[in-house]
Amino acid sequence: MSEAAVKQPGALMAAESAQALEVFGRAAATDLAARLASLAPGRLRAFYTVARGSSDAAANVLSYEIMRETGLPVTSLPPSVFSIGEGVDLAGCGVIVISQSGGSNDLVRAARGAKARGATVIAITNAPDSPVEAEADVTLPIDAGEERAVPATKTVVGAIGTGMALLSALVPGYAARARASARAVSNGSTGLAAAGDIRSVLLRAQHVYVIGRDTGYGAAQEVALKLKECCALHAEAYSASEVLHGPLQLVTKPLTVLILDTGAPEIQESLDTAEARLREGRATVIRIRPSDAGFAGLTPAAAAAVLLAILYPVVLDTALALGHDPDAPDTLSKVTRTT
Repeated sequence: MSEAAVKQPGALMAAESAQALEVFGRAAATDLAARLASLAPGRLRAFYTVARGSSDAAANVLSYEIMRETGLPVTSLPPSVFSIGEGVDLAGCGVIVISQSGGSNDLVRAARGAKARGATVIAITNAPDSPVEAEADVTLPIDAGEERAVPATKTVVGAIGTGMALLSALVPGYAARARASARAVSNGSTGLAAAGDIRSVLLRAQHVYVIGRDTGYGAAQEVALKLKECCALHAEAYSASEVLHGPLQLVTKPLTVLILDTGAPEIQESLDTAEARLREGRATVIRIRPSDAGFAGLTPAAAAAVLLAILYPVVLDTALALGHDPDAPDTLSKVTRTT
C-alpha cells in the first residue's frame, strides 16, 4: 500500500481486516503437536489466560472452547496479580498469555511471575522475540504480518486461530474439526447482506449492548470495544443471561442491541429469551450469525472469529461516517503499556 493510500482515514484498518479470514485459516490449521507434546491435558489441572483489551476478548473466546474440549477449568487471571501483587500458586497449570505486541510491562511481569510460581507459560503473540516470549516456556506466533492500525483486527482473529491450533495439539479428536473450520473460513468472505442496515442503526445509536453466549460472549466483548475505540460510541458487552438482570432496565430508554449468535444449538434458548425481553422495551435489536455471510459447520470458536471478521468492516464504515479515523483514534496508541 502506498504512503498516500495509507494516509486516507481507515485505509490501514480496511486492508488489515480484509486479511482476517486468511490469517485465521492459516493459524487454525497449524500443526503444533510436536511443539506441545509435553502439554497433554492429563498433566495439567487448569488453564489461566492473561491478556488485556482485544486479546482478552480473544482469550475469552478460547476459554469456552478449551473447557468444552478438555474438561479443565479455564479462567482469566488479572495481570495485576503478579504486576502489583505477590502472585498465586500455579503449579500444574497452563498459563496462556495473549498479546499482539508482547511488550506491555504488566503482561511481561505476569508471565515471569506465573512461571516462577510453577505454571507452564504459553505465549501467543504477533511480535517475534518480544519480552513476553522471552519469559514463556512455549511461544506460538500468530504470524499475521505487520498490523499498523491502532485497532487490532487480523491479530485478534489470528489469536483465536492460534489458540484453536493449541487445542488441536492437546485434544487430537478436536483437530479434524478445527482444520475443517479453517478451510471453511479461508474459503469464505466478509460480505454481510445486512451490513448497511447495521451501519444505519449504529449511526443513530447513543448506547449499544452487544450480547453473546459462550464463545459469542468473547466476540461481544471485542465488538463493544471496537465500537468505543473506533466510533467513540458507548457500548457494553453482556452474556445473554447476565443482561436479563440489572442491565435490562435500560430498555426503558432508547437502546441499540447487537446479538452475536454463533449458531451453537445449546445457546439458542438463552439468546431467544434475551432477544424477546429486549424487544419488549424500546430496544432496536439486530441478531447476527455466521450463516448470514454464508458460513456453516464451524466450531464455536471459529464462529466467534467469523462474527468479528464480518463486523469489523461495519465498524470501520460506521466510524468513517461519524467523522472518525479508526486507524488513529485521538487518545490511543498501537502499543498500550500498562503496569
